[in-house]
Order: sequence, then structure tokens, then C-alpha cells
Amino acid sequence: MNEHANADPSATIPWRSRTLYFVIASSLIGVMGVSLISPVLPDLRPVFGVSDAQVGLVITAYTLPGIFVTPFMGLVADRVGRRNTLVPLLILFGVAGAGIAFVDTFRAVIALRFLQGIGASALVTLAITIVGDVYEGPRRNAVIGFNGSTIGAGAAMYPLIGGALATIRWSVPFLFFGIAVLVGVLAAFLLEEPDSGVATDVRTYLSRLWAVLFLPEALAIYLAIFVAFSVFYGAILTALPLLLSDEFGLTSGQIGPILAMVAVASATVSSQFGRISQWRSASQLVALGFVAYGVSLLGVWLAPSPIAVGVALLSFGVGFGIVMPSIDTTVITLVSADLRAGMMGMRTSLLRLGQTVGPIAFTFFAEALFVTTVAGYRTLILGSGVVVTLGGAVAYALLRN
Repeated sequence: MNEHANADPSATIPWRSRTLYFVIASSLIGVMGVSLISPVLPDLRPVFGVSDAQVGLVITAYTLPGIFVTPFMGLVADRVGRRNTLVPLLILFGVAGAGIAFVDTFRAVIALRFLQGIGASALVTLAITIVGDVYEGPRRNAVIGFNGSTIGAGAAMYPLIGGALATIRWSVPFLFFGIAVLVGVLAAFLLEEPDSGVATDVRTYLSRLWAVLFLPEALAIYLAIFVAFSVFYGAILTALPLLLSDEFGLTSGQIGPILAMVAVASATVSSQFGRISQWRSASQLVALGFVAYGVSLLGVWLAPSPIAVGVALLSFGVGFGIVMPSIDTTVITLVSADLRAGMMGMRTSLLRLGQTVGPIAFTFFAEALFVTTVAGYRTLILGSGVVVTLGGAVAYALLRN
């Protein structure tokens, strides 16, 4: 039953809602897979004797399954229920992720990261879908903003946690993933199944979903997701840690707090999304978010010290805190409840494609086209900053007319 039905529609966060806490937990776990181990990437090079491009596979192997699996998971969730889909994914995520701590070959790391990526493929998707099922109107926007803020706060802590645990041993951060198993077991017994409407036959369902996917608004949103995450995972979470290690000689424990600046700013801005959403339309907010991305990347390129890099990353976090809640609000309100998980699945599929392409592109081109990877990363960050800033500014100008 819809939890908001008898409540004041202007209410904000439903603190007594059990569903809220599973939404938050699933979202936090869904974004744990990269930010927790991003500071550890430089340490993996000597442990396994691999290059920068090979280290990038630790990210790519994790994000790749989501490109293909997430739309299928959306279909499954719309057919068999949110809880019955969420629980197995949480358990797979935790078991595969923690298992990496016990392997001694890079192939095994990549194989388990691939399995973990399957588990992660729809965690945030299902969390946001449940929000759309259970809440409406101002409360829905408030919960989406709070969810984004909590994700940002958690993501701010993950690089710190990962960097600190890596000082014990490179494998210790991977053990942290095991918390997902506990959440999965609790969800199996305590999470109520939301009412997502009456399911239609598969052929009709796919036909309706296919038609919606080609709406101009949907295409624009999916393009924005792909670009945003290509840059985020390529420039910020893969190239930047390697650059900070090679140019400034920073350790994993020192890199973590710098990367956490993105999440700190994102959490702060997302917490106010309920108010921000009344200031501009969702599409305009997405465009402004891209401008913030670009300004941040240009600041990183200009930064003369690690501290200055951290300050520049605050702007990226501001953009992220605006863009993602705006996109999620648009997607879950674009279709009826019985198509919602499928649409969110496609959203996450494009997100995973960006996460997969970004690390490969930045590490490959930095090694292949430049004398040193330091020069390569710096040039690619500059180019990305220019393109993203101009693209966001032009989009905003067009949307205002």
C-alpha cells in the first residue's frame, strides 16, 4: 500500500517508514563499489604487477555487466516484484566483493569484480523505483533529495574508509563489501513489497517500454547520464587517483580525502533538492550541473597542489548533487508505475556504459598518445572540462528560450 496516501502531501521525510531505510541502504551499497576502492587503485599495480590500463579494468569489469543486465533486472522487478529482485543482488554483491580479499591473481580479481557488478547492476535503480512506487509529490522529491544526500555522505566516507583500510593491507577494503549480505538478509524478512500496479504480458510491456525510450525527453536524459558518468568515472575516479599518485606522490590514505570532496559537496546540495527543484526545471538543472562539472575539471587542471585539487572537486560535487536527483525525478515521473523499474533499468544501463567507457578511454589514451601518463591525464582532464562546460552552457541557454 502507498505509505503517503493518508499523509499530508507537503510532508517531507517519512522517518517512521521502514521502506525508507532499505532505500537508503540499497543506494549506499550501490555506490560503494567504486568509491571505496578508488584510492586503492595505485596500490594494485605493484601487488599484481599490472599497468595503469590494466588497473582500469578493476573499474570496467565492475561496471560492464550493468550495461546489459540492468534493463533485464528492470523487467524482472516489474514482473516478480522489487524485493524478490533486490535481495539476491545484495547477497551476490557482498559475497563476490568480499571474496576478492582472498584471491592472489589479477584474473580472479577481475572475475569477482564482474560478478559483483552483476549484483550492483540494479541496486540504486530499484531503490529509486521503490521511492517512485511509495511516495508522491513534494514527499517524493524530498525523499529523492535525502537519498541523494545520504549517498553523497556515504560516498564521502568511502574513499576515506578505503584509503584507511588499505594502509593495513590492499585486500582489507574489499572485505567491507560483505555488509551487503547482512542488508540482503534483513530485506528478505523486513522489506514490504510496494504496490507497482498491474503487470501486463511481456510483449505488451516491452512494446510500451520501447515506445517511451524514444521520447525526446528520455533520449536527452540518457545522453546526459552517459556523458556525466563517462567523465566522472574516467577523469575523477580513475585518472585523478593515478595522477595524484604519480605527480604528487600521494598514498592511498592521502588520495581518499581529496576524492571525498566530490561527495561532501554532492551530499550538501542534494539535501536541498526539494527546494532547488522549485527554482528551475529538471532539464535546466541538469544543464547547470554540467557547467559545474566543467568548471571543476578546469580547476583540477589548473590546481598547483593536492589541496587545490580537492577545492576544485567541490564544484564537481555541486554539479553531481543537482544532476542526479533531477534525472531520477524526470525518469520516475515519465512513465506509469508498471514501467518504472524498466525505465530506471535503462537509465542505469546508460550510466554503467559511461562508467565502463570512461576508465578505459582515459587510461588508454593517456598511455597511447602521450609521452607520459601524467601529461596525458592532465590534457584529457583539460579537454573534458572545456567540452563539458561549453555543452552545459549551450544547453541551458537553449532551454531558457
